[in-house]
Amino acid sequence: MNVDSVILDIDGVLVDVEDSYRRAIVESIAHVYGDTIDKADIQLFKDAGGFNNDWELTYAAALYVLARREKPALSIETYTGLIAASGGGLQAAETAIADELPPAAREKVLAEWDRKRLRDVFQQLYLGSELYRELESGEPDLDTEGFIHDEPVLLAPDTREALEEWSLGVLTGRPAAEAEIALDRVGLDIPETHRFTMDDWEEGKPHPHGLVELTKRFDAESAVFAGDTLDDIRTARNAAEDDPDREFYGVGVLTGGLSGDEGRRKFRNAGADIIIETINDLPGLLG
Repeated sequence: MNVDSVILDIDGVLVDVEDSYRRAIVESIAHVYGDTIDKADIQLFKDAGGFNNDWELTYAAALYVLARREKPALSIETYTGLIAASGGGLQAAETAIADELPPAAREKVLAEWDRKRLRDVFQQLYLGSELYRELESGEPDLDTEGFIHDEPVLLAPDTREALEEWSLGVLTGRPAAEAEIALDRVGLDIPETHRFTMDDWEEGKPHPHGLVELTKRFDAESAVFAGDTLDDIRTARNAAEDDPDREFYGVGVLTGGLSGDEGRRKFRNAGADIIIETINDLPGLLG
């Protein structure tokens, strides 16, 4: 791929979030409701689309846990399939519950659904008490170390040096402060103008705005976007439609929730131009 700019996702690409963000999703729901989903089921939500924001994924998964109490036969595969069929995301999750539950049960579930508390617990578990005080400007009611410290670096130093030969940007669903922590950990010095985080755009992936805007800021004619979810590939495809004067390549990275032959199949079906085992394989494919 002959490209002018390289745009990277963070989670599942630069750092491993299996025991941080994904653990926080599962344990936040368990803490609030005494029941939760399996960690492996998180990928069903990611594949359904529209869950670039892990808080919203937590809300949708919690909604399922509550709905399952009213309708035990409702499988998580059916639920996430309905979400995908409705376009993905939290609104589609609410639509699925509305379709699957009778009115009285639906009202009961929605009354118990506490998104504010879920987010607060999530942030305490993920950040830990000290960072929670600093970044959330509040006093935690849980004494936690923080899963954020359990994020192994996936980007090798020689890969980092190689990628810095291109105009390098980041497109992530993380809040800006948490993106800064991850970038410091991997040793990437990327200016704020070359980043798009949760704080910079309302739509999130797979909406193309962030990727198109970063490419414009680089004044690049072509860009590669490497991510670990199907929405990352959809973002590249949507950017190509939104800005046909530029070339956009979507690269699927198999160090997130998608892996092996099944991960490759899903990436191909989503329209990935290239699928790589790890971000460290990317420099050798760039011209």
